[in-house]
Amino acid sequence: MDVVIYHNPACGTSRNTLALIRHVGIEPHVIEYLKTPPSRALVASFVQRMGGGVRDLLREKGTPYAELGLGDPTLTDDQLLDAIEAHPILMNRPLVVSPLGVKLCRPSEVVLDLLPAEGLKPFTKEDGEVVVDANGRRIRG
Repeated sequence: MDVVIYHNPACGTSRNTLALIRHVGIEPHVIEYLKTPPSRALVASFVQRMGGGVRDLLREKGTPYAELGLGDPTLTDDQLLDAIEAHPILMNRPLVVSPLGVKLCRPSEVVLDLLPAEGLKPFTKEDGEVVVDANGRRIRG
């Protein structure tokens, strides 16, 4: 299965998502999106595949979100895409693309919706939270 993760190694949620992908035996294409941001057109296609709006991908914490006035509900998707293009940090992470769809994987276990379900092995996140139990059952997400 071909999987791409738009990743920030400084983010625990992103690290846990990457670990879950690898845990099921998939070595994804890892794109550090702050070093290699996706194009505006690619971000727009992700949003379309997710079935939401650009606002669903915006990150507030640790970004120029407030200074840019991005909380203004009258801003269009095109204006929000302009902001993400100019400031890639505004795109929330991790964003995962697989043949099963595109999702913002917050919390990290959401990535399991995009991966093969059979044969899950136990998995515990960095913080000790169990995501997949000893019987291969998802605990949350």
